Amino acid sequence: MRQGAVLGIALAALLASMATARSPAPVNDAAVQEGMPRTLSEYGFFADLRAQTATYGVEEYSLNTPLWSDGAEKLRFVYVPKGTQLAAGGDGLLQFPVGSAIIKTFAFGEGPDRRLIETRVLLHRADGWLALPYRWNAGQTDAALALAGGRVDLTTPAGEAISYRIPNKNQCKDCHSKDGVVIPLGPKARNLSRDWLEGMVAAGRLDAVPSGADSLPRWTGRSSAAEIAPYARAYLDVNCAHCHQPGGGASNSGLDLRWEQHEPVALGVMKRPVAAGRGAGGHLFDILPGKPDQSILVYRMESKEPGVVMPEIGTSTIDRDGTAVVRQWIAEMEAQ
Repeated sequence: MRQGAVLGIALAALLASMATARSPAPVNDAAVQEGMPRTLSEYGFFADLRAQTATYGVEEYSLNTPLWSDGAEKLRFVYVPKGTQLAAGGDGLLQFPVGSAIIKTFAFGEGPDRRLIETRVLLHRADGWLALPYRWNAGQTDAALALAGGRVDLTTPAGEAISYRIPNKNQCKDCHSKDGVVIPLGPKARNLSRDWLEGMVAAGRLDAVPSGADSLPRWTGRSSAAEIAPYARAYLDVNCAHCHQPGGGASNSGLDLRWEQHEPVALGVMKRPVAAGRGAGGHLFDILPGKPDQSILVYRMESKEPGVVMPEIGTSTIDRDGTAVVRQWIAEMEAQ
């Protein structure tokens, strides 16, 4: 065989190999809809698992105001099966078709020192949503199903050494439950950018941009904001309202901290606690306008004492930044 022909065959083989490498591997729909896969890689959500590079059909997204978890970096993705799309709900929330998945990876550290700690997946199946936690291995090559949860010693961005807790399967329900049914929390239209939503519509992945979309402020703008109240309200909505709303796990408190709630008493203003016990710290009202140091809300946010601390799960340290915003909001209220 002539040398030119040999080179031609080799080049063709190389191009074929490169094309194969670029071809997106499909998500494993069977893994999303059945059983409990033992590893994160079985789903096929990522073209590069360690780099968290999403494969075709998996869309990365971010939130205007994210939930705080000891300062963890969070990498968020949604998967919608081919031939289906998200729908704009009547309440401005996104409705996911069966076969969808929501994926969130928690990481600490930066650059080459970044460690992926856990990935939580929410799988929308015919009988409802299933929440499963996956723990990353030391080599950062994959994450294994962690039904019992676990602990990981690490240092937060604030320099605090903590025993980080990966929730077990049942603890996922503590936050992702409303009226006893597991639901998604993060990807709400009000907390997603209009650009992202419009892009999803243009790609045929969402039927329409929901009303009320992109209404929560971007948390990064709080330091230069002319008014702090929207940031405090957004913080409470994202970090507290999954329990403190009608049908939520703490609905018996009488607090409704959702963004769309505008009744002062429902938000805690001049509201006496139902049964806070020592969690009240001797204070009389959830929020006493102009007096953050006499408000139960701030007292509990600034505590790490069991039985007092709020939120009860999901953090090991106090969110000094978030608490400062809520403090300022209450301090700026007209005293009554």
